[in-house]
Amino acid sequence: MASWHGGEPEPERSSLVRMYAVTGGRTAPRTALAMEALVSSATSMQLGPVYAREFRQISELCRQIRSVAEISALLAIPLGVARVLVADMEAEGLVRVYQPQLDAGKPDASLLERVLSGLRRL
Repeated sequence: MASWHGGEPEPERSSLVRMYAVTGGRTAPRTALAMEALVSSATSMQLGPVYAREFRQISELCRQIRSVAEISALLAIPLGVARVLVADMEAEGLVRVYQPQLDAGKPDASLLERVLSGLRRL
């Protein structure tokens, strides 16, 4: 909520402060989570107000399969925060995460081709 100062609304505090609070100050997810990992909602019901706003937003977004990077971009939150939130949600059984298959630590060639194709369309 914005407060008033001299007739002008004071800008709201940075959303980064909220992100810090939501993640408990953690910058790394509980489990390794690639930014291209795909995420889907594990429930067809809307999450109630007992869950953080970001959890509810991610759950709604992931009714269609999304990557962690997409979640970050669509919610305008830092990638590291998205990774922490998604990992927390997975631990609570709220989302399913599909990690990319890596061959000897190298990214999948078809994934790289899709990324390149997407960049060319931009």
